[in-house]
Parts: sequence; C-alpha cells; structure tokens
Amino acid sequence: MAQKDVGHKVPIHTLKTTEETMNLYNDWSLDDKYNQDMIDWAYSGPDEVVNAFIKHAENKNISILDAGCGSGLVGKKLSQTGFSMLDGADISAGLMNTIPKGIYSNLFKIDLNKPLNFPDSHYDAILCVGTFTYGHVRAKAIEEFTRVVKPGGLIGFTINEGVYAKHGFQSLLEGMVLGRKLVELEFYLSDYLASKEVGAWLGIYRVV
Repeated sequence: MAQKDVGHKVPIHTLKTTEETMNLYNDWSLDDKYNQDMIDWAYSGPDEVVNAFIKHAENKNISILDAGCGSGLVGKKLSQTGFSMLDGADISAGLMNTIPKGIYSNLFKIDLNKPLNFPDSHYDAILCVGTFTYGHVRAKAIEEFTRVVKPGGLIGFTINEGVYAKHGFQSLLEGMVLGRKLVELEFYLSDYLASKEVGAWLGIYRVV
C-alpha cells in the first residue's frame, strides 16, 4: 500500500516479483488477518471509490469487473448499493477464497500486469482499488482496462500517492486524456488509509 511498513510483517514496498506479491497476500489471508487489518486500519478506499463511482453510473444493471478484488471489499460495497452483475479478479487465490458467496458471479485468478483474457468492450465498468501501489500492478494495466470497457463505460481506481508520478501513472493518464481515450470525471487525493498517513489519488474516468 505505501512505501512503509503499514503494520504487516513484510513491508509491501520491498516486493519485487509477482510471485512475492501473491505469496504475501496468500499468507495474509490466513485466519482472516487481512480483513481484520483493513478494519483496524480504517481502510476507506473501497467505500470512497464506490461512492464516487455511483455518481456517474447511469444505472445499476451494468457489468462490472473488480480488478484486484482481494477479499471482496469493493464487491461487498457495490452489492450493498444495488449492483449485482459483478465479476472479480485477483492474483491471490487465498484472498479470493475468503470472499462470501453470492457477491461475484465469476472469480478469475489473473495477473493484472499481463494482457487480460477478455474481448474488447466486454464490461460496462472496471474498478481497481488498492492495487496500483508499490510492487503491485503497473500503470500499463489502465490501457488494458480501457480496451476491455465499452465506449461510454467507466473506470475507477486508486493510485498510491507515492507511485503516481514516479511510476508512470501521471504521464499515462495525462496522455490518454489528451489522446481522447479517456475523459476525467473525478480526480482527487482521497483519505484511503489515513490511520497510516497513506493517501491515494482517486480517479473516475469515462472511456471514449
């Protein structure tokens, strides 16, 4: 999440490989430790993104991919607000195994740093919360999200404030807006993980 040890035994910013990331989260999922840490740390990312997203979603009968779904925190919030056509994708089978039944129609074990095995214009929206951070998913994934979302659809995400400029997110997003591939609807620094003094940029974009 941040370039600091946010209370877990492994500082997340030290992760170098996809395998290291997957193993960390599989271990973190045991005994519901991940979910309890998110509660203890007052992690607000899922609520903040969904609250911003619903202001721009034209209706609730839309297909949504929760990319980097983890233990289903975004899916739970979407379900509570009336969205039901939900799929989830994550690299950690351990975390996905903790998701309550009935939230997602489909769950996919996916490395978001690789091309997505979905056709063009497949989903109405993609949300990606808590995934664009140190040692996790790279900025290029946003281009894949844009391919997979239908024209007129929505993409919503958080980007850890420490990686936004240094890891290519800022330049990529600015280029996609200038290139008329995305339209910025909302973009601001959210609370995200205020208890640990970790902020994240929250973005809602419409696909052109």
